[in-house]
Amino acid sequence: MEKSKEIKLGAILSYVVIGLNMIIGIFYTPYLTRMLGQSEYGLYSLVASVISYLTILDLGFGNAIIVYTSKYLAKNDKENENKLHGMFFIIYVIIGIIAGIIGAILVCNVERLFGNSMNAEEIAKAKVLMQILTFNLIITFPLSIFGSIITAYEKFIFNKLVNIVRILIMPLIMIPLLLMGYKSVALVILTTILNVVCLLINMIYCVKKLGVKLKFKGFDFKLLKEIFAYSFFIFLNSIIDKVNWSLDNFILGTISGTVTVAIYAIAQQFNNMYLSFSTAISGVLLPKVAKMEANNCSDEEFTNIFIKTGRIQYIVMALIITGFVIFGKYFITLLYGESYETAYYMACILMIPVTIPLIQNVGLNIIQAKNKYQFRTVVFFFIAIANVMVSIPLAKLYGGIGAAMGTGLSLIIGQVIIMNVYYQKKIHINIIKFWKEILKMSIPVVICFALGLFSYKIIGNRGIIVFILEIVVYAAIYSLLMWNFGMNLDEKNLFKRMVNIALKKGKKQHDWNKRQE
Repeated sequence: MEKSKEIKLGAILSYVVIGLNMIIGIFYTPYLTRMLGQSEYGLYSLVASVISYLTILDLGFGNAIIVYTSKYLAKNDKENENKLHGMFFIIYVIIGIIAGIIGAILVCNVERLFGNSMNAEEIAKAKVLMQILTFNLIITFPLSIFGSIITAYEKFIFNKLVNIVRILIMPLIMIPLLLMGYKSVALVILTTILNVVCLLINMIYCVKKLGVKLKFKGFDFKLLKEIFAYSFFIFLNSIIDKVNWSLDNFILGTISGTVTVAIYAIAQQFNNMYLSFSTAISGVLLPKVAKMEANNCSDEEFTNIFIKTGRIQYIVMALIITGFVIFGKYFITLLYGESYETAYYMACILMIPVTIPLIQNVGLNIIQAKNKYQFRTVVFFFIAIANVMVSIPLAKLYGGIGAAMGTGLSLIIGQVIIMNVYYQKKIHINIIKFWKEILKMSIPVVICFALGLFSYKIIGNRGIIVFILEIVVYAAIYSLLMWNFGMNLDEKNLFKRMVNIALKKGKKQHDWNKRQE
């Protein structure tokens, strides 16, 4: 019951995190872009994207820590668990040093990389930003092990609460700094400080609350070989993800300059928020799926969790993507100005194809737990290469729109067509049954989208108040249609339980406040 509570509240808090990120995206990020200026915001986005490539040095070990710690917890094998954590801490220290060396090399070659599209001032600032972010990464690697351990222990509530505090603190400190004239350098310094503090809090929680110990004796090379075989294809997959989601910034930075990167970064921001809505649920299921595999659960049981999770995700994702297609253009220009209008088209090109893999995210957890990541990674590796080959000429012809088109095409071929066949044939997930369920749920979605699009074309943009009312009415009609014609009894009961939990917590808070008075 306690584990179930952690999973449910963890998923709820994940949506709280997403909601906060959306609020910050609506109010703080547009303010940040205006205060930094389009060019400097593009520079910051480009440098952050380049340094983020170094996170692939994780080699897929983060997921391996979660899976193997979960298995040791299921067996109550504390000795081997401590050895596992000690071994990975040493490995991550080494990886952090390697990241520092590569980061230093990048700093020394900024002019060679971006000299054609940046002026001298931008190059000098890019070097400073790279140095700070590289230091951030050096510290992050060894301490990140504790975040993975917390996930393996299924302590999602603590994990999400720390994240919520971090999200709230960032703009509260950064806004005064912006008003005092500080810009991108102050932003990355603050990001680094908050990151290190949160990592240290995770470490203290693991040691004091969970009783985690790092045992450095008895380095198990046989186990490391087994884990590396498991992690290798996850590592390759992380490279592929970086190519698909981050390389466009690099391509545009070398071809078009920082202004185009800034516009594309806004499109990516909306796409990232969209991605996070899906992973809020699947992100807390990896330990559970790993234990299902350890307990030799049947293909039917895996199919059931695949369909159950996919349906819940589809309820949320369909509302977001249809709403964005209808209202997104005006929303982006309202927040960022007319100069960012093309970000809407870039975002649509990225978000629409990714909807299908997002509602099937739990499938990634299943193939990770079953250690069958190889096929997906090999296929995606070649598709990522094709993405680069297509995106470069498209970016030269159409700028950010072209780069987004290359990424969107690769998503359709790899994550939609090929992966659905693989789930059916090799993982034995009943994909046909899954799509029958999704198609039945799509009837109210199509009706609502058609009504929303038609009414928006008639009403148009009549000011912010009318715009907000249009969104509220659209969400209300969608919810009504989905409740009556899309959701099953279990999903309705789940929603009712979530509402009851929220109401009980609100009542307890109200009673406590009255006692204080």
